[in-house]
Amino acid sequence: MFDMLRRDIKVFMERDPAARSGLEIVLLYQGLHAIWAHRVAHWLWSHGLKLLGRMVSQISRFITGIEIHPGAQIGPGFFIDHGMGIVIGETSVVGEDCSLYHGVTLGGTKFERGKKRHPTLEDRVVVGAGAKILGDIVIGSDSRIGANAVVVKPVPANSVVVGVPGQVVQRSLPRPAMPDLEHGRLPDTIGATVVSLMQRVEALEEIVENGGRPEPVPHRPVEQVWQGQDFQI
Repeated sequence: MFDMLRRDIKVFMERDPAARSGLEIVLLYQGLHAIWAHRVAHWLWSHGLKLLGRMVSQISRFITGIEIHPGAQIGPGFFIDHGMGIVIGETSVVGEDCSLYHGVTLGGTKFERGKKRHPTLEDRVVVGAGAKILGDIVIGSDSRIGANAVVVKPVPANSVVVGVPGQVVQRSLPRPAMPDLEHGRLPDTIGATVVSLMQRVEALEEIVENGGRPEPVPHRPVEQVWQGQDFQI
């Protein structure tokens, strides 16, 4: 248990540049408090004390502003930055070393008791501020969900998702060795396509007038997944 607590503190120290000491994290970081409270609530829930587990989770929600259902399965190395407004539903599964920013929702889209209704995040997924991931879908490992994206379809591993509804871009660059917290570095799939189409129209007009050669345009998405080489991510 103490090894797990030390790892939790170390995770916050590594991923939050504002953190100055372990004592500051233990006393003042509501994301860490919410994770520790969820561990207690989940243990109670898993051992049949469901009402008590819900009580612990609701007290934690009141104190931290972070709502994690006691039935949710949270892996080690979980990091919550700021955290206000985060909602994690009952059948959510979060893998190892995942990171969530404020305003994130892992929500359900069905009304079937006892069945999986919420997302699964595989290992090392980063979810930017305000993003919504809805339904029983899988977000592949090493993926990055952009701020305010709305994700309703599965995401392959090592991808970036932007926009509403979420546009999936499979990355061409390798995952960085350190935690990938660049949730503000996102491709503009629609904007890049519109600009490229305008350039292509101009090039075609030049061909008609002078016999010029058109520039290449971004590849079309294959099975609704854009290719990373067009966006250098």
